[in-house]
Amino acid sequence: MAFNGFFIPNHLLSGGVGGIAIMAHYLTNIHTGLIIFIINVPIFIIGAKFIDKEFIIYSFVSMFTMSVLLSVTEGIDQYIKTNDMLLEAIFGGALNGLGMGIMFRNRASQGGVDIIAAVAKKKFNVNLGTALMGVNLLIIGLSSVLFGLKPAMYTIIGLYIGYQIVDKIQCGLDTKKTVIIISDKSQQLADEIIVKLKRGATLIDGQGAYSKNNKKLIYCTIMSSQLAKLKELVEEIDPDAFITVNDAQEVKGKGFKHVGI
Repeated sequence: MAFNGFFIPNHLLSGGVGGIAIMAHYLTNIHTGLIIFIINVPIFIIGAKFIDKEFIIYSFVSMFTMSVLLSVTEGIDQYIKTNDMLLEAIFGGALNGLGMGIMFRNRASQGGVDIIAAVAKKKFNVNLGTALMGVNLLIIGLSSVLFGLKPAMYTIIGLYIGYQIVDKIQCGLDTKKTVIIISDKSQQLADEIIVKLKRGATLIDGQGAYSKNNKKLIYCTIMSSQLAKLKELVEEIDPDAFITVNDAQEVKGKGFKHVGI
C-alpha cells in the first residue's frame, strides 16, 4: 500500500533495497516486486552464512510475500490519490513504518540492506544505525540527481515518519519511565509503590554532597500511565521529595514484556 499507493506515483522512495527497486522501476518500468526479489536473492545467500537462520528464514518469507503483494496491488493509487505530495509522503511513510514495525517485532525484516547491515555489524563491528543511514542517504542523494531535489526532500519526511512508527511499534505504545526519588520517607514511599502501583522498587544508599546526610534513594520503573499516580503518592507522603523522571527506551525483566529482535 505504501509503495504502490503513495511512493511510486509521486517518485518518492523507501529506504534500502525498496528504495533502489522503486528507483529502478522509474527507469526501466520493471515491476518493483520482481526487482526487490532479484536484488535480495544474493544478499540472502551471503547473509545465511553469518546471521541467525531463523531471522533469515522469516525475512525471506516476508520479502517474498512483499514482492508478490507489490504486483497484486499495482494500480491501487488511482483509488487513494490526493494530488498532495506532502500527504502522500506522510501517509506512505506511516504505512511503511507500520509494516516494518510489525516485521521487526516478530523477528523478521524486509531483507536487503537490513541483512547487509547485520553482517557488517557482526564481521566489522559497524553500528547498525550508521550503516542503514549511510545507505539511505546515498539512495536519496542519487534520487535527487535523477528526479530532482523536491521528491528527495519529501522522501526524507516519509522515512522519518516511518522510522518513528517503527520505534513505537517495536518498543510499545505505552512507554516506560524510570524514576529516582530522594526522600526522608523512602521506605514508606517504596512500600506504597509496591502495594498501590504493583511495581518493584530498589533502595540505593546515597549521601548529600553539601549536607553530608545519608539518605535512601528509590529507583523504580513504571508505565507512563502510572506516573500521575506515583506523583500523587509522593505528594501525599513527602511533599518535599526530589523526583527525576526519564524515558526508558527498552525494559526487560519481571513485570515487563521484552519485544524486539
